[in-house]
Amino acid sequence: MQEWAEVHRLFHRESCSKAVTADRLGMSRTTVYRLLALGEPPTYERGRRPSLLDPHKAKIAQLLFDDAAAPATVIIDHLRRHGYGGGITILKDHLHKVRPEFLLAQGRQRTSYLPGEIGQGDWWELPLEIPVGKERTRKPYGFVTTLPHSAAHAVVFSFHKTMPDFLEGCVGCLKRLGGVPDRLVVDNDSSIVEPRRPRSAARLHDEVAALLGHLKCLPVVLDPGKPESKGQVERMIGYFETSFLPLRTFDSLDDLQVQFDTWTGKIAFARHHRRVGARVRDALNVERGFLQALPDPLPATDRHLEVRVSKDCFIRVSDVDYSVPPQLVGRRVAVRMSSRELVVHLDGAEIARHTRSYVPADVVLDPAHARALRLSREARRQLASGDVAVDIPDLSRYDALIGARS
Repeated sequence: MQEWAEVHRLFHRESCSKAVTADRLGMSRTTVYRLLALGEPPTYERGRRPSLLDPHKAKIAQLLFDDAAAPATVIIDHLRRHGYGGGITILKDHLHKVRPEFLLAQGRQRTSYLPGEIGQGDWWELPLEIPVGKERTRKPYGFVTTLPHSAAHAVVFSFHKTMPDFLEGCVGCLKRLGGVPDRLVVDNDSSIVEPRRPRSAARLHDEVAALLGHLKCLPVVLDPGKPESKGQVERMIGYFETSFLPLRTFDSLDDLQVQFDTWTGKIAFARHHRRVGARVRDALNVERGFLQALPDPLPATDRHLEVRVSKDCFIRVSDVDYSVPPQLVGRRVAVRMSSRELVVHLDGAEIARHTRSYVPADVVLDPAHARALRLSREARRQLASGDVAVDIPDLSRYDALIGARS
C-alpha cells in the first residue's frame, strides 16, 4: 500500500516519469505500471479455505427440497453415505442460513400432477357397525384409491385390513377407475409392507410386490408420520364421512358397496371440482386416456391355503367351520378364499363352495353335505349293529352255465 501511494505521488504530484519513478523507488518499471493502473490502494485478502461441506451443498438442497424440516442428524446420515467427512456443527450453521428459504417455498407451493401420473391409496376405517348375520355386527373397512389429477376415487369394502384384503381392494379400485397410474402412493401399513426395523428401508410383501409388478405400477411407500404426502386421499375420506355416510344404514357389506358405488356415479362424479375446474366425471374420462390398461386376465387376489378335514367333515378357516363331503375325513384339501366366498378343491376338482361368513365361531353347512353325512352315519350304525340284510346268492345258475352235473 505504501509503494502504491509513493508511486502515485511521484508520478502525479512531482511529474516524474515512470522510468524515473522506478529508479527512485528501486523497483521494476512493470511494478510501476501495475501500481499506476490501480485506482484504489491494494488490500490484503486472506484466501478462503474450502469447506468439507462445499461438495455436498447440492445434495443438502435436494434433501431440504424433499423435506424442509428434516433434522441435521438425519441429513448428516445421508451425507455420510456420499463421502462427507466433516462434523455436524458446520452442517447446522449452513442449515441455519438456507433452511428458511426452503420452508417458505414449501409453504407456498401448490402440488399438481399430470394425468395418469400418480394414484394415492389408504385404508378408511368407517365409524359404524354392519350386520353379518345371527345378530352379530362387525366394523367395515374400505381401501380407497384416488387420482389427484381428476379428483376421481374408488373404494372396495372388507371386514379386515390384511394383505389379501389390500390385494383385492387395490385391483377392485383400479378396475372401477378404468386403468393403472404410473405410481401408487401408500402408507407404511402392515397389509402392504413387512415389519421392519427403525430406519431400515420398507420391503413390500412378496404378494404385493408381485401384484404391482404385474400391474406395472411403481409403489411409493411413505415414511411413518407423513400423511400430508397423500393429502388428496385424506381429504377424500373426510368428504365421504360428511357427504356419503350421514342418514344411511346398511344391511350388509354388499349393500354398503352397492350404495357407495351408486352415490359415486350419481353425486360424487357429477359435482364440479373447483381445483380441477371441471366435473369429476369429465376429468376422469380424460385421465383414463393416460392410464395404463388393466391386464387381461386380471391378477388373482384370492388367498390360497391348505387345511385338513376334521372327523366331523368340516374345515376351519378364520374361526369358522365350513362343511365338505363326508368321505374326505382326514384328507388335506386346498382352499381358495376371497372376501365374499370360499371354494374347496381336492386334486384340482371343486368339491365345495360356500359364501364366506364373518360370524364368530359360525358353522356353514351345505344341505347336500348334511344329507350325505346323515346317510353315512346311518350306514355306519347299521354295520355296527349287524342288522344289514344280505341276500344269499343262488349258485346253481353257474352250474347250469358250465353244464356241471351233481
